[in-house]
Amino acid sequence: MALGPFYVAQKLIENHDLRGAVMLLRHGETDWNREGRVMGRNPIELNERGRAQVEAQARFAQTIRPDLIVTSPLVRARQSAELMAAGLGGVEIIEEEAIAEVRYGRWEGMVYHELIDDPYYAEYRKSPIEHPTPGGETIPQVQARGVEAVSRLLRANPDQRLMFVSHGDIIRTVLCHFMGLDLTFFHRLRIDNASLSTVQVSGKFAELKFLNLLPEPGRAFIAPFEVKKPEVQTT
Repeated sequence: MALGPFYVAQKLIENHDLRGAVMLLRHGETDWNREGRVMGRNPIELNERGRAQVEAQARFAQTIRPDLIVTSPLVRARQSAELMAAGLGGVEIIEEEAIAEVRYGRWEGMVYHELIDDPYYAEYRKSPIEHPTPGGETIPQVQARGVEAVSRLLRANPDQRLMFVSHGDIIRTVLCHFMGLDLTFFHRLRIDNASLSTVQVSGKFAELKFLNLLPEPGRAFIAPFEVKKPEVQTT
């Protein structure tokens, strides 16, 4: 038997004030997701497919039932949390502003093909660690507020399974923190709509249980939106 599990087992039984399972659920799909449109803080609701995605994920989550659901206050996340709670037969939901979506400012509402023509976005894409969004946030600042919220709620609910219903970049940065990954590469973690990722935390140690788990795994190989630039129609 490999010795790796021995190390993990020892770490997970150590006594720390920061202990428990962090379950990270991205909200279900919206029409803006399908269009490749930046949502940011806009009150965009789940579409029919997004609701079905969360309902399917809830059936899986019955086997790893969370003790508490913590949701971003944005409508698409709140709807996802409510669908998840209903699918589990009732779990308490609380809201947490610190896990709301990144503030994208003037980029909000823009589609992918408009965004890549923005000179400031070109600079941001090269170094999101150093450059803030037009809404005023750098990725380290996003990570800091997400990690603070998760850690605070873990300490308030020791040895519990907490499900955080949030947004793609928040989830990526929180995972980077707990897994000790260089934040520069946060975008390499694929986090699909209604996907579930979980880490078990014990002090400064964390074990990844699963990443971007989907009820229909093949969806992870499909682009979330059309990236080919539409052809200009001529008459």
